[in-house]
Amino acid sequence: MSFIKSLEILMKQPFQKGIAASALLVMAIGCTGQPQEDSATQSQEEAGVVNVYSARHYDTDEDLYERFSEQTGIEVNVIEGESDELLERIQAEGENSAADVVITVDAGRLWRAEEAGILQPVDSEILNERVPENLRQPDGLWFGLTKRARVLVYNVDTVDPSELSTYEALAEPEWKGRVCIRSSGNIYNQSLLGSMIETDGVEATEAWAKGLVANLARQPDGGDTDQIKAVAAGQCDVAIANHYYWARLAKSDDAADQEVVGKTAVFFPNQDDRGTHVNISGAGVAANSPNRDNAIAFLEFLTSPEAQAVFAEGNNEYPVVEGVEIEPIVAELGTFKVDEVNVSSYGSHNAEVVQIVDRAGWE
Repeated sequence: MSFIKSLEILMKQPFQKGIAASALLVMAIGCTGQPQEDSATQSQEEAGVVNVYSARHYDTDEDLYERFSEQTGIEVNVIEGESDELLERIQAEGENSAADVVITVDAGRLWRAEEAGILQPVDSEILNERVPENLRQPDGLWFGLTKRARVLVYNVDTVDPSELSTYEALAEPEWKGRVCIRSSGNIYNQSLLGSMIETDGVEATEAWAKGLVANLARQPDGGDTDQIKAVAAGQCDVAIANHYYWARLAKSDDAADQEVVGKTAVFFPNQDDRGTHVNISGAGVAANSPNRDNAIAFLEFLTSPEAQAVFAEGNNEYPVVEGVEIEPIVAELGTFKVDEVNVSSYGSHNAEVVQIVDRAGWE
């Protein structure tokens, strides 16, 4: 059994075994790196590796890692897991952690990593130039890699797009019994409310949450794809969902998925004021990174035009770097005005968001 396979098995064990996992990863690095003249004194940096803890689970990401290794000679060791699991594991590993790069989805989760103290600041001219200011943490603790728009998906038979305007409008009486959305415990919704607090304040955001709950066609159930399918089935007229869930259905060869797409369409809200809410997947350098230079080089590669194009195609997301070609089905949705509030604010309002949804009765 390979070291990496052994590590993957060990990583599934309880968190208190994090130190053992780190030790095994260090052993694996010694085997996958370049030949060592003196293994007792040679550092991991000299071995030419970067250890990536990732909560993104897409095959195209693996392709990117291989390209990075081909171009730099730096071996990429990847550990995948759910975001909170990885954050807790890195904390448990402490100074012995082998993690160099932490990748996760949603600015709210990146904020959690920031608060947990498992990231370190990076001052890279390349990253600062490529990643827009509103899509990175102000102190360089993490950087956006992809963008995802939280859009309105509506039933083309029951809704005229002229009826749609803003997220806020969905709390108005005319939408009573017509709205679908997933649970308030979902980080995508929590980040949306976090951005609203940043722009409109707590009172206005709570009023919106209460109005939205009053207008729900059903209790929250399932993920974003389930909300879109509910719209197509006539269970509700409009849903809030990330754009790429609709794009996935549009690219599907399944007849049922195509039927859903034929009955629905995407609308970008708030085009006449602040713009559509955008979230990110992103990454930062681990606080105890044993291969810091390699980690920074890896992040810089992930923001290169080449890597950004692969990201965009792989999960139908928007690149963070300007000028990179967008996946055709996503491009067909059209251009839109983006809410430029800094995404790092989403997580900072999370405690207030949790209180708001609780008071609003949003399950």
